[in-house]
Amino acid sequence: MMSRRFSTTVLILWGSIASVANTWAQSPLGCSVTDEAMLWVSPRSPEPGDPIKIKGVSTAGDADELVLIDAQGVERSLKSHPRGGPPWSLTAELERWSSNDRIEMRHHGSTLACASIADASTVSVSHGWTRPVEAFYAAWVEELFDAPIEQNLSFKSLEPVIRSPERNFLHGHLGNQEDNRLPADPDCADLPYYLRTYFAWKIGLPVSFRACDRGTSGRAPNCGAPTLDDRFTRGIGSQASFTSLMRQIANVVHSGSARTDLEAERTDFYPVPLEREALWPGTVYADPYGHTLIIAKWLPQTDSASGVLLAADAQPDNSVARKRFWEGNFLFANLASAGPGFKQFRPILNRGGDFEILTNKALLNEGSVAPYSQEQESLDDEAFYARVGKVINPEGLAPTQAYLQMLEALMEQLETRVVSVDTGERYMNQHRGSVITMPSGAGIFEAMGPWEDFATPSRDMRLLIAIKVILALPHQILIHPELFKLNGQSPNDAKDEVEQLLQQSLSERHINYQRSDGSSWALSLADVFNRRQAFEIGYNPNDCVEVRWGAAPSSEEAQTCTRHAPPDQASKLQQYRPWFSHTQRPSR
Repeated sequence: MMSRRFSTTVLILWGSIASVANTWAQSPLGCSVTDEAMLWVSPRSPEPGDPIKIKGVSTAGDADELVLIDAQGVERSLKSHPRGGPPWSLTAELERWSSNDRIEMRHHGSTLACASIADASTVSVSHGWTRPVEAFYAAWVEELFDAPIEQNLSFKSLEPVIRSPERNFLHGHLGNQEDNRLPADPDCADLPYYLRTYFAWKIGLPVSFRACDRGTSGRAPNCGAPTLDDRFTRGIGSQASFTSLMRQIANVVHSGSARTDLEAERTDFYPVPLEREALWPGTVYADPYGHTLIIAKWLPQTDSASGVLLAADAQPDNSVARKRFWEGNFLFANLASAGPGFKQFRPILNRGGDFEILTNKALLNEGSVAPYSQEQESLDDEAFYARVGKVINPEGLAPTQAYLQMLEALMEQLETRVVSVDTGERYMNQHRGSVITMPSGAGIFEAMGPWEDFATPSRDMRLLIAIKVILALPHQILIHPELFKLNGQSPNDAKDEVEQLLQQSLSERHINYQRSDGSSWALSLADVFNRRQAFEIGYNPNDCVEVRWGAAPSSEEAQTCTRHAPPDQASKLQQYRPWFSHTQRPSR
């Protein structure tokens, strides 16, 4: 159980982030200072009368109020938006304020942190990526991708997220209109680095990255020495400086960067324990085949609702979406060729004037987000999903709850595929008569250029896995009843109930896609399940959209199709089909 003991600290985001050491101190306002509760303000150099944004962050427990106190001691509770935890956060906006005003963050009336808006003494971020800074990073990531659970959150790229003042707490933070027309189109491998580097740019922190190979069938990727860049610690960085560094990083990192061996020391990421206290927003998930996701939000289990873990990912076409944790989105396999699982960026700390990237041993002793842990290395896929499922739903799930969660996650995957296929179709319509070159062998999963951007082999493989998982759930209830909250129900009765729900869903749930002539066509979930074999060869953007959704050649649905992959590519699709029917990617 997380302790409810609250200590206080004051940190103000001005020209640089306010940060403190992990020792007790006294603020000018009389607040006891630790690194467990923080206040951050943006933009960096506000003038009295200018609107500001305030974010309170706590790592010790939730806060419930942000209060503005004027020079006469008159208090005004600010309308604030609370979020999750750990870390817990409150965000508010303030249109008017005076130079003598101060802010307090409170829990049930007790002050957790306080700061004078204009005159508070601040400490720079010269200590580097400390735990308080990591907590702010986590709260910032959570706000970027926040939305009601029932909303299918999807964007054509990261740009609408970064350029949104409502989502991005640091939007315009430097006061240079630096986010106007800022390029923000990372793919899945670049997304964690983009967010980390953007945050470092805004508040003045170092970043590091490594060149890695892609590994082989017998070993995970190996990485070289780090490139440690401290340009943002030496003053306010321009948009050009950020984009230049991000371009350099994007030219180095790739799908192998995050799936390094869990024991490896020369890595950008380190594995963490499978515990809620260790899995903050911003934590990276590396699947064994190179896809990466970023934890975006936790919804705790309650008496009336199951817990949910949400993550954001980017696709090769640069689209960004929020997804639920389940076997269809978070692939896990204990392979010699990868070190999959949940990982954090290695912190960079200032040691006597020199920046140091923490080693695995140092991570066990430092106050970082989480200690280094090899826990995930000892798990097979079944044990991994059971372990994470217990973290998300400590009280367990009834079989029907488990099914409904899987169903929602599957429908989100299908809606995401609608967007991905439509994006490829728009590209082909803009380049009529052209043919996208199809790679050979395992290259279909790792190619560059238009094939990477618009083909969907990895996404379709995950979709096929998802369908297998949901169809296997009734049998799973029979062979592993201990994984479910049966409440006296027999495993056989629970299995029958889930099978009935599944049959009901097959006819009730559906998606719509746009055919080649622009008309809309509906597919029931039953249609999708019946077309599983078509999805084994439906990832080629040279085929029309009807083929990619599995329309039978002589059907009314297929009559609007006007494009087919050339014969040599059709032959390759059939040759590689067993990979998809067995849902197992080939060795490199």
